[in-house]
Amino acid sequence: MPGNTPAPERKIAAAEIARRITLAGQVQGVGFRPFVFRLAHRLGLTGRVWNAVGAVEIEIQGSDSAVNRFVAAVISEAPPLARPRLLRCELLAVQPSPPAFSIGASSAEGTPQIFVPADQFACDDCLAELADPHNRRYRYPFINCTQCGPRYTLIERLPYDRPNTTMAAFKLCGDCRREYQDPFDRRYHAEPIACPVCGPHVTWRVPGTATDLRAEAALQACVQLLRAQGIVAVKGIGGYHLLCDARSELAVQTLRERKQRPHKPLALLYPRRGPDGLTRVRDDASLTDSEAAALCDPARPIVLVRRRPRSTIATGVAPGLSEIGVFLPYSPLHQLLLEDFGGPLVATSGNLSGEPVITDATMAEEKLARVADAFLHHDRPIVRPADDSVWRRSAGAMRPIRLGRGHAPLELELPEPVSAPVLATGAHLKNCLALAWQQRVVISPHIGTMDSLRSLEVFQQVASDLQQLYGVIVERVVCDRHPGYATSRWAQRCGLPVTRVWHHRAHAAALAAEHRVSGPLLVFCWDGLGLGEDGTLWGGEALLGQPGGWRRVASLRPFRLPGGDLAARQPWRPAASLCWHADRQWPEQPANTELLQSAWQRGVQSPWTSSAGRLFDAAAALVLGIRDASFEAQAPMQLESIAAPGGDPLALSWDRDEAGLPRLDWSPLLPMLMDAGASQAERAARFHESLAAAISDFARVTARATPLAGIGLTGGVFQNRRLAESCLTRLTGTGLPVLLPQRLPANDAAICFGQVVELAAGEGGAC
Repeated sequence: MPGNTPAPERKIAAAEIARRITLAGQVQGVGFRPFVFRLAHRLGLTGRVWNAVGAVEIEIQGSDSAVNRFVAAVISEAPPLARPRLLRCELLAVQPSPPAFSIGASSAEGTPQIFVPADQFACDDCLAELADPHNRRYRYPFINCTQCGPRYTLIERLPYDRPNTTMAAFKLCGDCRREYQDPFDRRYHAEPIACPVCGPHVTWRVPGTATDLRAEAALQACVQLLRAQGIVAVKGIGGYHLLCDARSELAVQTLRERKQRPHKPLALLYPRRGPDGLTRVRDDASLTDSEAAALCDPARPIVLVRRRPRSTIATGVAPGLSEIGVFLPYSPLHQLLLEDFGGPLVATSGNLSGEPVITDATMAEEKLARVADAFLHHDRPIVRPADDSVWRRSAGAMRPIRLGRGHAPLELELPEPVSAPVLATGAHLKNCLALAWQQRVVISPHIGTMDSLRSLEVFQQVASDLQQLYGVIVERVVCDRHPGYATSRWAQRCGLPVTRVWHHRAHAAALAAEHRVSGPLLVFCWDGLGLGEDGTLWGGEALLGQPGGWRRVASLRPFRLPGGDLAARQPWRPAASLCWHADRQWPEQPANTELLQSAWQRGVQSPWTSSAGRLFDAAAALVLGIRDASFEAQAPMQLESIAAPGGDPLALSWDRDEAGLPRLDWSPLLPMLMDAGASQAERAARFHESLAAAISDFARVTARATPLAGIGLTGGVFQNRRLAESCLTRLTGTGLPVLLPQRLPANDAAICFGQVVELAAGEGGAC
C-alpha cells in the first residue's frame, strides 16, 4: 500500500514528540483516514492512522510545532461530512526510526464508540465526472467517493469496510482497486466504489412483457415513459420512489387513483439549475435563505416551501395547500433521470399507505403492480429502508417533520445515563425507535404507522440492526402506556423487563432533554391523542416540571368523540360533538345522525378527550366544510393554509373543573367559526390567534406564580406554523426562553427519545 515503506534511520530532533490521538464522532465513512494521511504528509510527520470500532486512532511523531498544528487541524480542517470529537491525546515514546506515515488496517477490538454514518448526496466532484463524456464513469448511476454516496442503507456490520457492506458481492476491477488503495486518491477506501465494469447496474422491467433493458437503454426507456405521462417505480438509495411528470394533471391524478391517495401532498424532485442548483425550484416556489440552505444541505431533505401563484406544477400535487414539498436529486441515478427529463418529477414513497418504503424488487413488483407502469431496478441490495427526510421552516428555524435518509440514525446525548442498555419502542403514528446506552441515544429513521405486518417487521429489523451495528445488547425495554399500541404489545412480548411511560410526559421530556434545560418548564403538549393518566384520551395538555417529575396543570375542556377512532378521519364528528356539548345547531351537520347523537349522549363508543388535534379537525369542518379526511391532519393543514394574516383573538377563559384543574373553554369559538358573514380566511385566522392568545395568557400567569426555566411547545399540533409563530411572538415578552423541537420532530417521532429520558430520570412504573 502506498506510503507504508520505512523511513531511513535518522537522528531524533531534540524538540521531536510523539502522540496517540483517539477521535470519535462522525469519523468513519467520510474520508477521514485519507484526510489524516494527507495532513500528516503535508506537515512532514510520521506514524499511522487506523479505524477502531467506531473511532479513529492516530499515532503521530515529528517536531513539537508540527504535531501541535496537526492536532488542531485534524479537527478544524476535517472533511465536510466529518464531525470529529477528540477523546484522548496521549504522549508516546519517540521512535528512533519511525516508518513513513501510513493507513493501517481496521481493528475490531476495543470498547465500542460507534458512529453509523447516514446516507449522503452525490458530491459536485462526482457529478462533474458523471457529466464528462471522457470520464470512465460517464453517466454511471452509482458513482461515488469518500464524500458522498450510501452508508446506512448498505452497511451490514462495522467497522465500515467494503467486506462489511452489500458491495462485497461486487469484485473491484483493476482501475477501481488502484483508486481504492491509493491514499492520495479521493476514492481511497470509498467503500461503495464502483464503475460500469465492476459495479451495480440498472434494469428496466415492464411487467407482463419480455422487456429487460440494462444500463443506458434502461435509463432512456424510463425517461420516455415519464414523458408519456406514465408512472415508474425507481429504486433509489433507501428504497423505491414512484415517479411521474409533476406538470401533468393526468399523470398526477392517475398516480393518486392507483395508489388510493386522493389528497396527501406529493413530493417534487427538481433538476439542478443555476449557480446554487435552485433556479428551477424558484420558478415554482418562493424560498427563504434558510429553506434554500436546507435544500442544498448534503442530506438533501424534502423541504416544504410556499408555492408561487403562477407555478406550472399540477394543482393535484398538493390540493388545498399553499405549500409544496421539494428536493434536489441526491443520487447519481436521480440526477441522470432529472437531467434527461428536463423538469420536475413527482417522487413519492414507493409503499402502501403508512408502511415503510419498499426496498426489494420482488416485493416492489408485487405490491406496486397496480400503481406503476414499469420498474427501474438496480442490483445493489438495500439492507434497511430509509425514507426521505422532511423539513419545514417555522418560528424562525428549520425544523424536522420526518427523520429519514441523510439525517438518521440521529445521535443525541442523554441528560442522565441509563443504568443498562434500553430500547424505546415509541408510539403508534410516525414512529421511530431509540437505542440508548450510557449517555448515548440513537434515534432510528422514520418507520411509519405501526398497524401493518410490514411495519412491525421493519420495526423488529431496525431494532435488531441497531444493536448489531452499535455493538449493544438491550437489557430492558420502555414503551408507551397505551396497551393497544402495537409497539406496547411488542414490548410486552419481547421477554425483557418493561417500563411504561405516559405519552405526554415523553413529549415534554424529549423537548426538555433536547434543549438541555435544567429547572422547571411549563410545556404545552398539544397533539392528536395519547392515553392520559386519568384513563381518558389526552391531547391538549400543559405539564409543569422536568424529566422524571411532571404534573398536569391545565388542559382543554374535554368533549366526547362520537365513533371513537373514526373521528380522526371524519372531522365532522368532533365538530358535531362540540356543537352538541354547547347545545348549538350546526346546519351543515350530516343528515341522519340521530342514532349517533343518542350513542354520544349515553357514552357509547364516544370516549372523552381533551385533544387539541381533534379541536383543529372540528374547526376545519366548521369553517371549510371538510367532512372526511384521507390522511392524518389533512383538515388542520388546509385550515392553516387559508388563514389570513392578522386576526383578532377571542377571549377564551381557563375555567377550573371539579378537581380544580384549569380547562380552556373552546365554546366561545363556535359562533365565530360558524359565522357565514365572515370569510373562511378571517375565521381561520381568528381561530389560530385565539388559541395562541390563550396559551400566552396561561403561561404568563403561571410564570408569575412559579419560577420557570422556560416555556415549551411540543406535540404534532405545533407543527402548525401559524400557531407556533403566533405563540412565539406573544410569549417573547415573558423574558423566558420559548422552546420548540429543533433536532427532533414535534410529532410522535420524538416519543421514543422522551421515553428514554423519562426512564433515565426515574419516571415510569415497571410492570
